[in-house]
Amino acid sequence: MLHFTLRQLQVFEKVASHLNYSRAAEELYLSQPAVSMQIKQLEGHIGLPLFEQMGKKIFLTEAGKELFHYARNIAQQLGEMEAMFDEMKGLGQGKLTLSVVNTANYFTPKLLATFCQQHPNINVILQVANRDAVLKQLADNNTDLAIMGKPPTELDISSKQFMDNPLVVIAPPDHPLAVRQQIDLAELALYPFVSREKGSGTRSAMERVFEQHHIQPRISMEMETNEAIKQSVQAGMGLGILSLHSIELELETKRLIMLDVEHFPLMRHWYVAHRKSKRLSSSAIAFKHFLVSQ
Repeated sequence: MLHFTLRQLQVFEKVASHLNYSRAAEELYLSQPAVSMQIKQLEGHIGLPLFEQMGKKIFLTEAGKELFHYARNIAQQLGEMEAMFDEMKGLGQGKLTLSVVNTANYFTPKLLATFCQQHPNINVILQVANRDAVLKQLADNNTDLAIMGKPPTELDISSKQFMDNPLVVIAPPDHPLAVRQQIDLAELALYPFVSREKGSGTRSAMERVFEQHHIQPRISMEMETNEAIKQSVQAGMGLGILSLHSIELELETKRLIMLDVEHFPLMRHWYVAHRKSKRLSSSAIAFKHFLVSQ
């Protein structure tokens, strides 16, 4: 029978998440030697090494990978238990961890502001990343809810559509195509594009529409933020494809224009998603209902 403590498991989970003793120590408000001691004691109870060091980096052993799987599930259940007891005690407080893809961050703060006015005692942690990173946060159970485009089929995800997300082709106002109507997609491909990086939902949607029509776009530059793409398109470095939600200010001030292109706008949708197996707190349930009702 194993006799390790929950504290040792908590320390292990933090070290395994970061693969870094120092970062784990900072999060747990412990010294690095104290973290190392807890890991050594846990390895002693289990009878197997959990980490191996190569150069300055540490990696999980096979035993460590197996324990990490159970440690994350136990941490999730403990967090849910704590939230349930807080609600039963009527503390009137709550915590919500929300992960959103980069483009959704253009409208999420406004929604959160309204929600927090209605629920002033809920503490919200907002995590903004690209689609691949948000999917990893869902897979690793590091978030309560996620706002993204089309949810993945490979994860056990429950999702609900709550808003349209039209993707449009943008250009500087003096672009040769600015005065054209119903521009052919093949002609559009003659011009260079400034695109989001692979792993972005916008990039995937862009690639799909060109592939469906057997056209290869000229991607001259890849950028990791919508802001960088907008600046580059304004500077005449290429065309771009972005969510209409991300360019409202630029259209209003006429720094960018939308091109009239066949098959555009690409109508996508925003979803709120979570792991099916996750027991949502009342805060997460309230925010999910809020999004759908809005």
